[in-house]
Formats: sequence, structure tokens, C-alpha cells
Amino acid sequence: MSCVQRKVIRDLSQCRTAALGGHLEACDRCGHRRPVYHSCRNRHCPKCQSLAQADWLEARRADLLPVEYFHVVFTLPHELCPLALYRPRVVYDLLFRAATATLAAFARDPRHFTDNTSDKTTGKTGGTLGITAILHTWAQNLSLHPHLHCVVTGGGLSLDQKHFVTPRHKGFLFPVRALSKVFRAKFLEGLRRAFDGGKLGEDTSVPMLSDTLRNRDWVVYAKPPFAGPESVLGYLGAYTHRIAISNTRIRSIEHGRVTFRVRDSGDAKRKKVMQLDEHEFIRRFLLHVLPKGFVRIRQYGLLANRNRKEKIARCRDLLAAPKPEEPPTQTRREKLLALTGFDIGKCPACREGRMGIVEQIDPIHRFFGHPGRVEIKDSS
Repeated sequence: MSCVQRKVIRDLSQCRTAALGGHLEACDRCGHRRPVYHSCRNRHCPKCQSLAQADWLEARRADLLPVEYFHVVFTLPHELCPLALYRPRVVYDLLFRAATATLAAFARDPRHFTDNTSDKTTGKTGGTLGITAILHTWAQNLSLHPHLHCVVTGGGLSLDQKHFVTPRHKGFLFPVRALSKVFRAKFLEGLRRAFDGGKLGEDTSVPMLSDTLRNRDWVVYAKPPFAGPESVLGYLGAYTHRIAISNTRIRSIEHGRVTFRVRDSGDAKRKKVMQLDEHEFIRRFLLHVLPKGFVRIRQYGLLANRNRKEKIARCRDLLAAPKPEEPPTQTRREKLLALTGFDIGKCPACREGRMGIVEQIDPIHRFFGHPGRVEIKDSS
């Protein structure tokens, strides 16, 4: 295992245990006490993504525009999986660049976008999209399946930023076969440059692999547009902070075997049950650990961080759309209540009192006594 994979294993095994420390809570009514241990906050942990996801979605709400949104998926051929394991940062960065450059190129083409607010004879067509790209590397059976989910605005700023342009055909963004060909060309060209620049080591099979993949159809598909801008947030909430497998999919762990639910894409996505040896399960899970510091959610075009506020404001002016209301400030407990329906501040014993912090629990690794020892200090 790599250092990053070892850290993921250590963090996930210690998450919300005494190893990370925490605090002791007591009920102000019945005196019931419970320890609450810290979370690992590792982005690969299935238990530590809910609040991060809520915060991210809350920040994205201000960027929504009253236009159609489309979902486009770019998938790498399975022949590239070994290379993705060998050089994940290079391959996944290239996937982001090739997919988003393909969408941007189609958006600038006057054949696809038009200015509906002006005389179409003026030639004011083509524009800049808003793109949110999310990397997923897994299939339902935890095998390696790198693909990029892109949520794309159904319109954007004209190249001179004086008009808002929209797709020429309602409910249709770009032709997927044409997208596939351009995506393939851009990715393979980037792969060749990476190989020539020594970023892929001395693997002489890369040029031969490129020649093979150049003659194959690559999978790009576009789903129907979302029901409305608000439905985009619901979709993003399900995809942005997802990991290879969640706790809810695991049915049992018995006799060295892990049983979990899958959707079989080869059988009309029917729900089935799969069983793996525990070591094979861990091996497959670790295939999807990303390099340290790798950004798996990226935004481009109108949503690029450098000038997002100015461009979104300009789009709202052109669309005569009001600015969305600021969401109310919520505490951590209020956010969890909204997400799960469970009030972590309510006493689980009497169901009437409120839990409050009375003492701090230090992590057990700071002490040299019994490995199960927990030191508690008065918070005052």
C-alpha cells in the first residue's frame, strides 16, 4: 500500500473511537452521560462526508441560474485502468482537462448556441458554459471504472459577455457522438504529450495503447435535462461527496466475507447481492483512494473561482433573475438535524433534557499505559 492508502486505513479504523479523543456529554435534566469521539474527517470515510456535503451545497445555491441544466458523463475505456493505477494524478487530471475542454469547444461553436434575446442575424452566438465536474473511479462492484460526471448549464455568457446564449434546441445540449470523438482526440493528444514529457515513466506500451484506443468508440452520454435548477442541488448532493461504498450498502461481515448490495448495469440495473473475501474487498476499496491533495470536484467556465461572482451576477442581470436569498446560519447540530432528522442535542435516555459538554477526552495514543485507557480532563 502507498502512504496515502495506509493513512486511509488508519483513519477509517480509528474514526469516532477513543483513539482520536473527544468529549463527555451530560444531560442537564437526568444526568445521563455519554462519550462522543472525534471523527477522522478523511474524505474517503463513509461517516465523515455529510456535513462537508451540506456546506458545499449551501455555497453552490447562490450560483444557480434559472436555466436548464444537463448531466453529461465521460468514461475512460477499461484499457486505461492499469495506467490510471500507475499514474493516477496524470490520468485523472487529463480526464478533467479533456472533458471540460470538449464541452467548452462545443459551447463556443455557433452551430450549437444562439442568442435568443437579439436579432439572430447579428451572429452573436457561442458562449461560455458553467461546468461542475465530479470524478468517480468505481463501479458498483468496486472495480476500477474512471468516469467524470459533469453538470452543465443549458446556456451561458456570449463571448463578448453582452448576451446570454442558450442551446438552439430545447431539451438538447450537444450531440453525444460528436462529443465522444472530440473527447477521445483531446485525451489521446494529452496522453501523448504526457508520455513525451516523461510524466508516464518509460512504459513503451503507451504509444501502442493510444493507437489501439484511437480506433475504438469512447462512451459519452447525456441524460435528459433536470426538472429545474433546484433539482440540480439534490443531484449534486447524491454525487459530490460520494465514496466507493457507503455503510448502508453493506449487508453483513461474517466468516471473512463481506456481503453488499450492487446494481447490475448489465441486467437493467437490477439490485443484487455480491460477496467478496475480506482482503479482496479492502483491495478493491483502496483502488479508489485518490492521491494526496487531488481535487475531485472542480468548476469551470462561469463557475471558475477566479471570477465566478462577477459572471454569475452578469448572467442574472441578462436573465432578469433575482439574487437568491441568503440561507440562514445553522449550527452543526441544526445541520445534522436537517440532514438526518436526528437531534444529537436531545438526551437519548429521558428524551427531554439537552446534552452539554462537561469534560474533554484526550486521545489514547498520547499515553503509555494500557491501550484501552482513556484520560478525561475537566473542560474548565
